[in-house]
Amino acid sequence: MHDDLGSSIAAESSSSPAWKRQVDDLAWYDSYHAYDEHKAYFKALHEAFPNNSEIVSSGTSYEGRDIFGVHLWGADGPGKPAVLWHGTVHAREWIVAPVVEYLTLQLIQGYGVDNETTSFVDAYDFWVFPFVNPDGFVYTQTTERLWRKNRQPPPKTTNSTCYGRDINRNWPYKWDANPLGASKNPCSQTYKGAEPVDAPEMQGLHQLVDELRDNSGIKLYVDWHSYSQYFLAPVGYNCTYYIDTLGQHIKLAQLASDAIREVEGVTFTYGPSCATLYPTTGGSFDYAYAVGEAKWSYLIELRDTGDFGFVLPPEQIRGSVTEQWEGVKVMLSLLDEEFFDGEGPAALLN
Repeated sequence: MHDDLGSSIAAESSSSPAWKRQVDDLAWYDSYHAYDEHKAYFKALHEAFPNNSEIVSSGTSYEGRDIFGVHLWGADGPGKPAVLWHGTVHAREWIVAPVVEYLTLQLIQGYGVDNETTSFVDAYDFWVFPFVNPDGFVYTQTTERLWRKNRQPPPKTTNSTCYGRDINRNWPYKWDANPLGASKNPCSQTYKGAEPVDAPEMQGLHQLVDELRDNSGIKLYVDWHSYSQYFLAPVGYNCTYYIDTLGQHIKLAQLASDAIREVEGVTFTYGPSCATLYPTTGGSFDYAYAVGEAKWSYLIELRDTGDFGFVLPPEQIRGSVTEQWEGVKVMLSLLDEEFFDGEGPAALLN
């Protein structure tokens, strides 16, 4: 991150004008907003699409906040294969919520107007959760801007006074598979908890994945993060193991990244998560792929590559949201395609 972080935080925090309560007011994407305004915005999104959406919940946070989301469906009613999006798993990643909101807005506004968007909503049920970690996000707005984890106290079995679990190290799959993938220290930014699913937020999150798997199946899972501009496929826990569908995953990521680059020239790196970035255990997209049986599963790291880091200037919100929509359109248009280059996943890494 750059040297003048304090000035960036001050500018970021002072950039939230009053919202006009109209979802078609794109000035929303010129600034960052308070948590309660985000809740109101998602309610307004539902109200703009009342016959084909519902407000849903995946449970409550440690401090009792609702982990709210919206469920969208098309003309034939709910029950199609699921597209599941999670946002703001890590509290300090403020750019994530506007991106997830803009994607939802485009689906709603384009339905019945744009043929391509209409086909997406008719083909899939969309389950969108903008704040998986609401307590942490509120804490970044009131107390510590760069806080990452949830706000859960340390286990009573430790002498630690450090708060928080890393929710994206707490999923009940490969939780302890790699000592480099998470930390056992409650003071670490990647503290995985005393055991899988000991973060209250996790209980409903993994249950919803299981329910969608059993009811309609999951076509696509995306966990949105920042920063570093990566498009990551499973797996996170092993840097020499490649899933059978890695070729397809990389091809889809490449095509989406190409579409993203066409907007403002922003380049995303794509590949298997562990081999491309670093090891992670107990991660969401590994769970969604292996246990949730999602056909496609990704973790996407948004802008930038470190100049501003987690404190991305408000001036970059519009560029971020619009480029992601272009990438998502490519993904959604190709979810039922079968890619493979015939050389096997390992060859793609050479």
